[in-house]
Amino acid sequence: MSASEKNHFDVVIIGGAIMGSCVAYFLKQASPAIEVAVVEPDPTYEFASTLRASGGARRLFSCPENIAMSNFSIAFIKQFPQAMAVNGEAAHLDWIEQGYLFIVHGEHMRLIEDNARTQRSLGAEIHILDRQGLRDLFPSMHVDDLDGGAYSPRDGWCDPSSFLQGVKKKARALGVQFIQDKVTALGTSQHAVTSATLASGRVLGAEHFVNTAGPWASEICDMIGMPLPVSPLRRFEHYFTGQNKIEPLPYVKDLARLAFRPEGAGYSGGLVNSDEPRGFNFDVDHDYFERVVWPALAHRFPTAFEGSKCHRTWSGLYEQCELDGNPIIGNWQGRFDNFHVSAGFSGHGMMHAPAAGRAIAEQILTGRQQTIDLSRLGYARVENNQPYRENGIL
Repeated sequence: MSASEKNHFDVVIIGGAIMGSCVAYFLKQASPAIEVAVVEPDPTYEFASTLRASGGARRLFSCPENIAMSNFSIAFIKQFPQAMAVNGEAAHLDWIEQGYLFIVHGEHMRLIEDNARTQRSLGAEIHILDRQGLRDLFPSMHVDDLDGGAYSPRDGWCDPSSFLQGVKKKARALGVQFIQDKVTALGTSQHAVTSATLASGRVLGAEHFVNTAGPWASEICDMIGMPLPVSPLRRFEHYFTGQNKIEPLPYVKDLARLAFRPEGAGYSGGLVNSDEPRGFNFDVDHDYFERVVWPALAHRFPTAFEGSKCHRTWSGLYEQCELDGNPIIGNWQGRFDNFHVSAGFSGHGMMHAPAAGRAIAEQILTGRQQTIDLSRLGYARVENNQPYRENGIL
């Protein structure tokens, strides 16, 4: 039987963007004989969150699990050209290590100082800056209404498209089968998910199933009656330029969710509206930059952005975890133990995909997450309605 005709695998992964591709890669890396299929309806990834992401990777979190995942993922990204090489050809990935900066005021200074202690305990290089420290490092920034910030110079960003294509190409080279199709139903027995029915009529059986469908993850879980508090949240990304050249900037984020970074001759970023109605909406509000983003930019960096110009705006979806903003990583223990979820990353999917992919692979192959204990990010907190939130800026 050819690979294209095969209908039973050890693992079937639902969703083939960066999350699903990372799960597949780590499964094959750890167990070369394992048979893995990834089902993805659109191999162009036109609406996938991965290709609409900003590409940032940072350690500025409060939850130890998120910091540990970032530590692994950033190391993975730095080793990417060699680790993802196929037939001796290095994988292309532009990693820009230009740092992250969270700027805050008031009581949030205490939060970032507390978070810095946790971050440093896990090996991150973090500098807590007061107002004058911000002014010294970033003289173009308006800081009179700020009390300081957290600066992580070893963080940065990369190209999401190259990241996805590199992992997918490597997974293919290791023997992962990517199937262009859509899962329309899941079959179950008393204690296990047993099959995935595809839009083409093909039925795939497997020992394990993994839901990495991103903003569509809750629709997959609905097929087996598994409540998943993950909703699609539209957000805009803009490419814009400033009127004056200023000092090199890190990835800048503030309390209002303004977030932007250098990109070529300009900048890429936006300001997320957390109150945006949930749903699969890819329409672009072409006035959003002038109405919402530009005032925030011009206030914070008046020298550069009082005369900024937006050249392009595009929309994408956060797979927003409505419970607490943190991802859900693990299986449905006690109900369908062979059904695993890695979803709800709320804007942090690309940066944590390698670590989450490894964790799911470890759980499938050994029965537990061996390298990083992500149990507090598991599905049990959803069942028990016990949020586990970040403390400070998301």
